[in-house]
Amino acid sequence: MKQLEKLIERIIYRVNINLREHGSFDVEPYIREIVPIKKLVKFYAFYGITSQHPLYFHFSNSNLAGSYFLGKCAVDNSVLYKSDVRGDELKIKGDIFHFQGADIALDHDERISISDCFLIKTLVHSNSHDPENLEEFVIRNTASAPYANIHGAPVEGCFLGSFSTIDLTTLHDCVIGRFAYVQVGEMIHQWVEPGSILIKKTDVFDFSYHFPESVLNRYIRFMPGKGPHGIFMDFVENRKQDFQKVFNVVHLKSPVPVPFGASINRYSVWKGKSRIGENVLVAQRAYLENALLGKGSNAQENCYIINSKLEGFNVTAHGAKIMNANLGEKTFVGFNSFLHGTSECMLNIGKDSIIMPHTIIDLKEPVNIPSGHIVWGYITNQADLGQHCIALDKLSAIDGEIKLGVMQFQGSGSIFVKDFKDRIEQILEANGAFFDGTKYKGHAQKGQNIAYNIIQPYPMGSQKGLYPTIDIRL
Repeated sequence: MKQLEKLIERIIYRVNINLREHGSFDVEPYIREIVPIKKLVKFYAFYGITSQHPLYFHFSNSNLAGSYFLGKCAVDNSVLYKSDVRGDELKIKGDIFHFQGADIALDHDERISISDCFLIKTLVHSNSHDPENLEEFVIRNTASAPYANIHGAPVEGCFLGSFSTIDLTTLHDCVIGRFAYVQVGEMIHQWVEPGSILIKKTDVFDFSYHFPESVLNRYIRFMPGKGPHGIFMDFVENRKQDFQKVFNVVHLKSPVPVPFGASINRYSVWKGKSRIGENVLVAQRAYLENALLGKGSNAQENCYIINSKLEGFNVTAHGAKIMNANLGEKTFVGFNSFLHGTSECMLNIGKDSIIMPHTIIDLKEPVNIPSGHIVWGYITNQADLGQHCIALDKLSAIDGEIKLGVMQFQGSGSIFVKDFKDRIEQILEANGAFFDGTKYKGHAQKGQNIAYNIIQPYPMGSQKGLYPTIDIRL
């Protein structure tokens, strides 16, 4: 395992060099103890092949440890421990990228490039917005703690804390604290405090919210050398055995009949009486227990939907968790949100509502959220909605500044709401929610017949734990 140890040392050194402007910050205590090397040698890695996705995989001198790949990808000198790398929204040669009135054609197929990174249980999803690197979705010299999301966000020289999300944002040499969400276009040499929600479109709108430290520490705390702890980690760790079962079996039958246009990933967990409708997408590592997903809904990677009903065309973004809830049509639940109702304290959300990324709803009494509202922050009862919820129509009418509790918004509310609604429609379309048998095919239909291929590391010697150099092209 000497070569694997050298690889990890190399990554830590490179990440720290990039973060040197942040004073004494050292990434090593945050990642070294989370994944002992003995764990990195026990897992196989795998990749998926379909006729719908461009085939190109290149792994070299890396430890892939349980990671999943789909679509064009190259990984050099990286450790990816149980990470999901999705390339199903990569652009292809000839595609036109629209940016500030200009139409830019791609000269080559886009690929994902990961080098000198340590990504722990991290979701990587392409669909880059960066006009400077259209042919390459780049992640370099970066480390991430468990359950971070890198979504359409090229990163270089960064550390991402546990349950953090960077979304449609190009980052350079930044530290993103635990459970922080960033969607700001571009960020350079910044330190984002834990529990910060930052959404900004230059000179158009600016939305921000910060969780109180006392609340944040209950749900996710992260001390150097000790790894992440709290309610979020307890929640996923308590269900870890269910995932181990599906990963230990080579061939599994579909847990339920698959309706027209729907797709159930082979590596998802199904328990109880779960059912889905037409054009539903259930992704890798999704967890469903007594869940009903209506037509056109989706459960993306690392989602948990338990004892809940989603009426239809619902978006459950990466890492979101929904328990004991009823959601109306076209309700959006953002990245890493935690919606925790109980059998005595049900959560009801009206149609066309938006639950902002990284929202915590942990109920002490039943809560009803009206249709057409946007919700953020920390909510335990109906009264909390007074400072954590606003009607979309009311927000659309704002052109200036509003403060509600510790949330601050400045700019054009109408553009902010329109951008959110447009993105929800784009997600539904990309996932195949509107498929009619011939038109509007999306991920649910393209992912119906995936062939999975397993690769394993060297079992002994100095290269124990490393994977052979593999170059797979079409």
